[in-house]
Amino acid sequence: MNVLIVHAHPEPQSFTAALRDQAVQTLQAQGHTVNVSDLYAMHWNPVASAEDFSARDNPDYLVYALEQRLGVKTRSLAPDIQEELDKLLWADLLILNFPIYWFSVPAILKGWIDRVLVSGVCYGGKRFYDQGGLAGKKALVSVTLGGREHMFGEDAIHGPLEDMLRPLLRGTLAYVGLDVLPPFVAWHVPYISADAREQFLVGYHQRLENLDQDSPLVFPRLAQFDEALYPIR
Repeated sequence: MNVLIVHAHPEPQSFTAALRDQAVQTLQAQGHTVNVSDLYAMHWNPVASAEDFSARDNPDYLVYALEQRLGVKTRSLAPDIQEELDKLLWADLLILNFPIYWFSVPAILKGWIDRVLVSGVCYGGKRFYDQGGLAGKKALVSVTLGGREHMFGEDAIHGPLEDMLRPLLRGTLAYVGLDVLPPFVAWHVPYISADAREQFLVGYHQRLENLDQDSPLVFPRLAQFDEALYPIR
């Protein structure tokens, strides 16, 4: 299996980086091929702009998704985007590895999503959910956060973690066709002991060794809807 890990943390010695390293070691030991995009180390540009295209269909008015489609056809995407897109298409499993910032992903990772999940390849028209351009591939989100586990849930102060991650799990990964595995979460990381962190690493190792036993999260399928995308009753 080919695995792409997109890592988004500014501190090389962070626990998030330790999770990345654990994933690399565990997956390579199983015989998988692993590629890592360390966004901060790469100085990844997170800003989608007209500079992302060396040729434009409409040079007077930027419709980013439409220009992405042309960029794919003419190989006129910016080199950094094309390189990441090639990695993504090569991968059987995509792992997004990051700390939660403000109930969301770090800006640099959002910029990777904006620029690399290009229209015309990853989605477009009715190519979404189970018909998305990345159908047949899997995705796993591994996150760290400062909150304690009891702070998340139906009656908890922050609500369910799944609600916090919905724009990513459903609106991004599932939308482009990926089979989205349940997230791996390391809770309260800045405040726990070294032994507690080690237990998270052991748990992540065990999880990665048994990914083939994971059932993907359930999201809509286009067969459940008519041509106008009304639910079929």
